[in-house]
Amino acid sequence: MAEEFGAGSGGSSSSKRETNGAGLSSMDSLESRWVFQDDNDSEIDDEEDDDSTHLAGVDSDDDDAPDQRLIRTGPRVDSFDVEALEVPGVQRSDYEDFGIGRKIILAFQTLGVVFGDVGTSPLYTFSVMFSKAPINGNEDVIGALSLVLYTLILIPLVKYVLVVLWANDDGEGGTFALYSLICRHAKVSLLPNQLPSDARISSFRLKVPSAELERSLKIKERLETSLTLKKLLLILVLAGTSMVIADGVVTPAMSVMSAVGGLKVGVDAIEQDEVVMISVAFLVILFSVQKFGTSKVGLAVGPALFIWFCSLAGIGIYNLVKYDASVLRAFNPVHIYLYFKRNSVKAWYALGGCLLCATGSEAMFADLCYFPVQSIQLTFVFLVLPCLLLGYLGQAAYLINNTNGAEQVFFSSIPSGVFWPIFLIANIAALIASRTMTTATFSCIKQSMALGCFPRLKIIHTSRKFMGQIYIPVINWFLLVVCLIVVCSISSTNEIGNAYGIAELGVMMMTTVLVTIVMLLIWQINIVIVLSFVIFFLGLELTFFSSVLWSVTDGSWIILVFAVIMFLIMYVWNYGSKLKYETEVKQKLSMDLMRELGCNLGTIRAPGIGLLYNELVKGVPAIFGHFLTTLPAIHSMIIFVSIKYVPVPGVPQSERFLFRRVCPKNYHIFRCIARYGYKDVRKENHQTFEQLLIESLEKFIRREAQERQLESDGDEDTDYDEDTSLSRVLIAPDGSVYSLAVPLLAELGGSSNNPISETSTSNSGEVKADKPISDAEHGPERELSFIRRAKESGVVYLLGHGDIRARKDSWFIKKLVINYFYAFLRKNCRRGIANLSVPHSHLMQVGMTYMV
Repeated sequence: MAEEFGAGSGGSSSSKRETNGAGLSSMDSLESRWVFQDDNDSEIDDEEDDDSTHLAGVDSDDDDAPDQRLIRTGPRVDSFDVEALEVPGVQRSDYEDFGIGRKIILAFQTLGVVFGDVGTSPLYTFSVMFSKAPINGNEDVIGALSLVLYTLILIPLVKYVLVVLWANDDGEGGTFALYSLICRHAKVSLLPNQLPSDARISSFRLKVPSAELERSLKIKERLETSLTLKKLLLILVLAGTSMVIADGVVTPAMSVMSAVGGLKVGVDAIEQDEVVMISVAFLVILFSVQKFGTSKVGLAVGPALFIWFCSLAGIGIYNLVKYDASVLRAFNPVHIYLYFKRNSVKAWYALGGCLLCATGSEAMFADLCYFPVQSIQLTFVFLVLPCLLLGYLGQAAYLINNTNGAEQVFFSSIPSGVFWPIFLIANIAALIASRTMTTATFSCIKQSMALGCFPRLKIIHTSRKFMGQIYIPVINWFLLVVCLIVVCSISSTNEIGNAYGIAELGVMMMTTVLVTIVMLLIWQINIVIVLSFVIFFLGLELTFFSSVLWSVTDGSWIILVFAVIMFLIMYVWNYGSKLKYETEVKQKLSMDLMRELGCNLGTIRAPGIGLLYNELVKGVPAIFGHFLTTLPAIHSMIIFVSIKYVPVPGVPQSERFLFRRVCPKNYHIFRCIARYGYKDVRKENHQTFEQLLIESLEKFIRREAQERQLESDGDEDTDYDEDTSLSRVLIAPDGSVYSLAVPLLAELGGSSNNPISETSTSNSGEVKADKPISDAEHGPERELSFIRRAKESGVVYLLGHGDIRARKDSWFIKKLVINYFYAFLRKNCRRGIANLSVPHSHLMQVGMTYMV
């Protein structure tokens, strides 16, 4: 078979299946369902899918059956998918059981990864503010300082550190993490590839009835029944994520140009053009070292950021002592009112510059996957915030006596004797700050890819200890190119600062809305607290946003255009992927058809093994039917292979493969999940892969035979469901059999009078045997011999490429989106089997086009 069809690796045939692209109503669902439960049994027997009931070998009609009652269960979970995530002996939590020393190192690293952005805000905040509202007296300095102090306290500290950081999704932060958290507690997702294992992670706890619980249930019902609200929620999430990516562009531009701009203070001959050229060189170096990873770079630059924060505090104390300590009056919020009363419209313009003191707040949340919550909170409260407050107080004290130095207030306020060392540290800190939003962008894009909202890209994990520390090469260089365009086209830091405010506020507002939903739906806290949170913070952010939008024509429109482009890319990818997934699930082959085709599958079964790669972990994919109709023969053994990456560093080769029988034994069809950790490198050649797979399959068959033998020897007239009985027995890797909390079935004695159906460990509708198993078939040797003969005949990799096209009667916009935009993205994204190195002589590809 390998020789006969292997040469056709380069060619592909296509077939068109027309569907209406309807919703998931006819698909396998995660909806809760009604099942029967015996009164004397605490186990809930999963109801089989409709397709599998026709092939079940157990007659359900039994006059002597115990009384049953109808109960409602939780969401259907594919046990095979859940099982694929379980790797024995691997620690799951990256931050569990860390000693004091390790936690101190983590807190030190947070300086270089999380706080660089907010830490460099003193470089440009006052400069941008006073460019919009010039200083007309000492009271203007006090009022502007009061505005900065309370913005810094309310947004980064109160909102993010004390509230938002706790709304993380199992350690993941960012806009998509909030969306994923909401989707686990309410079926609001329009995304196609939700993992059934998500239902296992989300534990539903019984709560005492209360007004908050009743309100939560009403909100949940409203969200689940309204398609408009679901789409609106997704649009908000995509808009917030596009703003994060835009923030990853403008942050390096603003930080580096502000730091390099200090040269104009130290060297009079330096002009703005030279500042731009030096900034470009720094940015190229910055993005070039990004590939070395968060842990390495974070630990290396952590000391530099520590020195930077200490320098901020030291310069602030120096200026307070030297110039005017009366600026401490700014902690009285009445000076904010007086500032607006004196300056009115100009003070409103200055709000856009004031917000820059809180930039980096979203990075603290988006970078949460890199470090634990407590490390970020402690570092901010006890080091970052005090140093920032002292830095701003010192700058204000300097401006009281030097009102003409507002353009470069930070560098002008540095004592002349330490100017150049501080200038060097400031530039290092600016480079580090640029990395902060870049790493946050990587995290958000990784989350959006996992939820089907971004084209698949190559992700490099830079740490063997922490799963969240990643690097995406394509995004890295893409951000560099756009950043250079921004720096060269908008050379003024004031204009870049306005663009900075637009991107930052866009993310902040989306986060406020999503956290409010989390408070109502998941936390179920008092409605007064929720309303206070959303009204205060959303109102505050809308006020800031109105200020920066007024100046959008200054050049910051470039960032808005970039954010819109990223939003369209994510929305088109999500829309096309959803249609493709819906179509593939609806078109999968029914088990009735497989039964009617018989063990020969309606064609000739030629010797050999066919490995059909497909993303579905349940059901027979439609592409398999296309192989049956396209090829003159099919392999005597078929294995549906699904590659799955599990959240552990590495999976031992002995635990790489999980198997399940899809059809009755004489069909010789299996399903296999090949598991890889996030640091596993798939460099094995195809011979090694095949050998490991076949060895694992043989082990599976032997263990299956042991389980079947154990059942037939022990249970004389049991009425147990086969999944229930099997769940009480553990077959160890060495072949030993253990009982789980019940006596071994063999101890029950007697011989079985009822035939036992074919073994299957699936709860999700895999086909079961349609005839009893004879004693002669209990031995696995016959099937093992069949596998060896098939292996000797050759192994062929069957790759099916499914594409979608809009129907001819579709709207023009749909044709444009599906046939051109989505097709372009799909053609240029990373394929799921990109790392599969298979010689062309062992490869067959078949294309299949669905009309949606």
